[in-house]
Amino acid sequence: MCKSEFKVDEKGIGTLHVDGKPFFMHSGEIHNSSASTLQEMEEKIWPQVRELNLNSLIIPIYWECIEPEEGKYDFTLVDGIINQARKEGKKLVFLWFGLWKNAESMYVPSWVKVDSERYFLAKKVNGDKINTISPLCHEAIEADKKTFAAIMAHIKSIDENECTVIGMQVENEIGLLGTARDYSEKANELFEAQVPEEIGKLYDVTCTWKEAFKDDAEEFFMAYHFAKAVEEITKAGQNEYNLPCYANAWLKQYPWIAGTYPSGGPNRTVHKIWKAMAPSLFALAPDVYVPFCADVMDEYAYEGNALFIPEIRKDAVASSYALYAQLHHNAVCFSPFGIEELALDPELVDKPPMEVMIALNIDPSAFDTRGSKEALAATYKLLDELEPLYLQYRGTNKLQSYVRHGEYDYGCLVRCKEYDFKVGYSPRTSGKPLGSFSVFELDDNKFLLIGLECSVSFDVKTGENKQADILSLEAGHMENGKFISDKRLNGDEKMALHFGSMPGVFMLELYKY
Repeated sequence: MCKSEFKVDEKGIGTLHVDGKPFFMHSGEIHNSSASTLQEMEEKIWPQVRELNLNSLIIPIYWECIEPEEGKYDFTLVDGIINQARKEGKKLVFLWFGLWKNAESMYVPSWVKVDSERYFLAKKVNGDKINTISPLCHEAIEADKKTFAAIMAHIKSIDENECTVIGMQVENEIGLLGTARDYSEKANELFEAQVPEEIGKLYDVTCTWKEAFKDDAEEFFMAYHFAKAVEEITKAGQNEYNLPCYANAWLKQYPWIAGTYPSGGPNRTVHKIWKAMAPSLFALAPDVYVPFCADVMDEYAYEGNALFIPEIRKDAVASSYALYAQLHHNAVCFSPFGIEELALDPELVDKPPMEVMIALNIDPSAFDTRGSKEALAATYKLLDELEPLYLQYRGTNKLQSYVRHGEYDYGCLVRCKEYDFKVGYSPRTSGKPLGSFSVFELDDNKFLLIGLECSVSFDVKTGENKQADILSLEAGHMENGKFISDKRLNGDEKMALHFGSMPGVFMLELYKY
């Protein structure tokens, strides 16, 4: 029997294990409706991702397709996608588009949509309903739980021995848009009462939500109820088949008012509540389309929350962020969104209307796919071949990784035991990766260098009355954790170490005189 599980090692690093071995998802997420027919998957998705060196794919499954009539399940799509993935040699993570998708209830079955009395919607302060079923609706949670449990039981029945499906995302970008909280009668009653006992203990308070959390009260209130609902749904599914589960977050961002981003979703501000109320989730994952992706990774990667990136921008900078995510933050998953479009002519890639990007604070360059396919495919191949060495060095000070963080981040100083490396990032250019640099300190004088769009120099430690120079320099590639030399460099070629738009690998040996 194969098994997928999330485990934390003696260094405190959380890792997904599949069939007893670490598995790092070099992945991509397909568009929301791309999995609605098996023909679409067969003809337009799998052919377009075959050259990207993916080891997995993140794919939606839809409540409205699985349970078109209440209590009658149709697993045709689920079964077909699993069979296709096996033929392609890929693992899967399924996105459960159940009660909530992008802060709305758009993928619920028609029998849920038309019965708004039984499955009641959240309300704005003026009483207007929004297209989001309230997490306070017990009937809705029970219906979602029942279906999610049936899905998990079915996946177990056909996949337990194969382990094609290695994880589940429960719902998608949960929260409320257009309002800070639900103002339904039930919600008002609970909001005005004392905070629940779990919240009281968590924050050491004994008062109402508003008295305890002031301006954050509405968002904290919704986070509590959404997290509780997701925990119920997740636990029901895991009772049938104990796959690792996570929830993803639409980032908290400008103008920073709850409801302009989904209020109550698992953004970083409310992780304390989500972690306490939804312990069955192994990660709270950011969806990242902003220009400052590295800052978001830094924020979401912390002890107790493995970095899992189910959605990130798909332009050429993705390759730089993939290196940083795994080599610096030990990411469980890295997955650009709309991955199937990397194979298309960049002029044919569908982009959201500019007004939508402005409204959602999306960087338009995130959809510029020029140069992205080649760089990401090469990066994924490198990370795969690097894995044995990475596993040996991760969690130690002998592995350091950096990426350009913003417009005024010009480079970094990397301090090793005997030498320092000065790294200068290339200016940001459309269609090219960002400056990125990683170093494995193999010995006091020997280094494996990996980089994109940067130049590197080296020197002895400050105050040391010596000079440093190259004993040997080789350009090469990785195979199963070993460096393979392609060319020995000397003379003019060793005067400057420069990394271009494809990930480069150098073996460098220094000496002092």
